[in-house]
Amino acid sequence: MRYIQGTAREQSLLFPEVIDDYVTEDNPIRFIDAFVDSLDLEVLGFQRSRPASTGRPSYHPGDLLKLYIYGYLNRIRSSRRLERETYRNVEVMWLLRKLRPDFKTIADFRKDNAKAFKHVFRKFTLLCRELELFGGELIAIDGSKFKAVNNKQRNFTKARLKTRLEEIDAKIEKYLKKLDAVDKEEGKVQKPTAEGLREKIRLLRNRKGRYSSLKKEMEDSGESQISLTDPDSRSMPKSPKVDVGYNVQTAVDAKHNLIVEQNVTNDITDLNQLSKVAIKAKKIIGVGRLKVVADKGYYNGNEVRKCEEQDIEVYISKPLTSANRKAGLYGKEVFKYDSENDCYICPAGQSLTYRFDTVEKGRHIRYYTTKACKNCQMKQKCTRSKECRRITRWVHEEILEKMEERVGLNLDLLKKRKAIVEHPFGTIKHWNNQGYFLMKGLDKVRAEMSLSVLSYNIKRVINILGVPKMIEALP
Repeated sequence: MRYIQGTAREQSLLFPEVIDDYVTEDNPIRFIDAFVDSLDLEVLGFQRSRPASTGRPSYHPGDLLKLYIYGYLNRIRSSRRLERETYRNVEVMWLLRKLRPDFKTIADFRKDNAKAFKHVFRKFTLLCRELELFGGELIAIDGSKFKAVNNKQRNFTKARLKTRLEEIDAKIEKYLKKLDAVDKEEGKVQKPTAEGLREKIRLLRNRKGRYSSLKKEMEDSGESQISLTDPDSRSMPKSPKVDVGYNVQTAVDAKHNLIVEQNVTNDITDLNQLSKVAIKAKKIIGVGRLKVVADKGYYNGNEVRKCEEQDIEVYISKPLTSANRKAGLYGKEVFKYDSENDCYICPAGQSLTYRFDTVEKGRHIRYYTTKACKNCQMKQKCTRSKECRRITRWVHEEILEKMEERVGLNLDLLKKRKAIVEHPFGTIKHWNNQGYFLMKGLDKVRAEMSLSVLSYNIKRVINILGVPKMIEALP
């Protein structure tokens, strides 16, 4: 029995007369083509949206935008690889009508129109809203670290610079002592030689000068760290797999796990990100009230208050970070607040009354204490201080107390959070292989992230509705 035989390469073939015959009706590139054609690229901020009256003709920005959306949808981000696809990929030939821009033109388009890609992402989210793909009741917010184009060795913190400078001073001192010993024994052959030691000292002093300049630059700018390859990137201390990168924030709607809002920041924590993302997400969805769930990394009173002021109901578990609790003493949670009398009741039944208030780290804090601690038999379980136990209360603490009560009644929402918001990150990073950035600078990596999230949403909506219905919904 013979194997299945292919066709001889020298044999003449009758291919379809038009390239359109190679593209099925449900092929995603038909939606990409129709979607980009429906956009007003000039309003969105794309350069060369109108052809110049003189000079060499340029490529239409719509064609290059189609190429990038197709690339990110198919895990092809490099401008050189995209150029290669224009020569060999039938789908790309159909999409660009056999245009073949070179890799530099492709790369420059993404670089020069960095801010416009976020508007394209927003246009697609508005389309999703019109198609009623957002539930508009619950969104989950989370952050994930994406690697930047900056090696860990090219990132410096104040502590790291201090250590490096101390190490250099110690080495210089060591080589100077060796040099003195060599000079005393000029007639003998020494290893290393005096000339070699002087060269090492010179190189170390040059390196010390560079580190000193970096330290001064850091002090003048007020930054806590500095990156040399990508100045906007930061070392992410809780992400050893990322090292130096960016913090990507997303808000995901619970109905179909579609990303409603996204942003890229170089803040190393999520502590101040909640309201920025939640308020924008609520505006995009277009609802009067919204529930938002996030993990403990977002527990910030001021951020929760900003959300509550915009009719956003927040669900975040309270992290138990009390130093007393870690030491085996009573934490603040065992002290019950009496709102009617404005005091705290301690485990011994004594009242801690208001004493004074102050502003600490931008927060208005009230202090409560009692003199009963001096003769209390439970003092050893309560405080290590020789004085009385003090309890602090933020002036808007009732907002956090109400949230804690809501969380206790809706623990199922916290369980849903992971399934809602971590799935998109897993898909983008691992399935789409886009867990790292190719470009440098906040504006440019934000453009990359907009394309990654846009391609994720498009693929998801195609699975829900199909290409023909998506094309029908376009204006």
